[in-house]
Amino acid sequence: MDFYSQVGKVAIGSRLRRLSESLTEDAAEVYGLYGVPADPRWFPVLYVLSKQESATVTEIARAICHSHPSVSQIIKQMNAKGLVNIQKSQQDARVSVISLSQTGRQAVPSFEQQCADVEQATETLLSQAQNDLWAAIEEIEFLLDSKSLLDRVKAVRKARECLSVSIVDYRPEFQTDFARLNYAWIEQYFKVEETDRQSLEDPETKILKPGGHIFMAEIDGDIVGTCALIKSGDGVYELAKMAVAETARGKGVGCLLGKTALEKARDLGARSIFLESNTALKPAINLYQKLGFKKVVRNPSPYERCNIQMALSMD
Repeated sequence: MDFYSQVGKVAIGSRLRRLSESLTEDAAEVYGLYGVPADPRWFPVLYVLSKQESATVTEIARAICHSHPSVSQIIKQMNAKGLVNIQKSQQDARVSVISLSQTGRQAVPSFEQQCADVEQATETLLSQAQNDLWAAIEEIEFLLDSKSLLDRVKAVRKARECLSVSIVDYRPEFQTDFARLNYAWIEQYFKVEETDRQSLEDPETKILKPGGHIFMAEIDGDIVGTCALIKSGDGVYELAKMAVAETARGKGVGCLLGKTALEKARDLGARSIFLESNTALKPAINLYQKLGFKKVVRNPSPYERCNIQMALSMD
């Protein structure tokens, strides 16, 4: 137990596995004590079949919240021990109907007594604990159903990696990076248009001098992302030229760039911001929606690749 005390909650899976293995070892002895010829891992399936005449693999899987392949494997093992009968459904020959064999049925009274005794012993065990383990398990399962441990780890990792991202204002020496990042994504999905070339090769004239701003994302001295806020009219700006290096995707760079641009727009007194994109860029569309943009219909776009326009009111 010293190991788990030292390692802490990062070992939650290993510790639960250790507890499960300990309980499973005792369970095997319990089955032998009551003369029930079954493996503890078969318990959910055996329990369901002990309460009804028959059931399909799908019905059993649904009842015990196991996968179809998992239940099929257990049925195969129980059949090898002579505990179940497997027959084809009269309505659908593709469906197998499972029922306890004579040997399985003969074991049911002992199995039911075993269940009653185990339940009483478990209730005594839980009553001796300061914390309600059963209620805690139900709560953790509910929380993991809403957001898995994997997703939670991804969120923590992304938040940590975001801390390494710095957003800086555009400087003339960034022109090469600004062009490189944007050309890369455009060429990956579409074709470079003349409007692209004008802005990317001369951002000072096309974006900055008319009142726009460009932001660059930096990680450990490397420029990995960019986006621009282009002035379109009085109080109206366009969020454009957002690009993130492939090696930096998934680190929240685009989100930080977008939030920085929106903050700048508020400082400038912007009433609204619009953008033009393509629905094939699903991660980008999801990001824009997260930032608050909604689909709108505006004037025709100068870009052939544009098939969706979105806008955000700053009021």
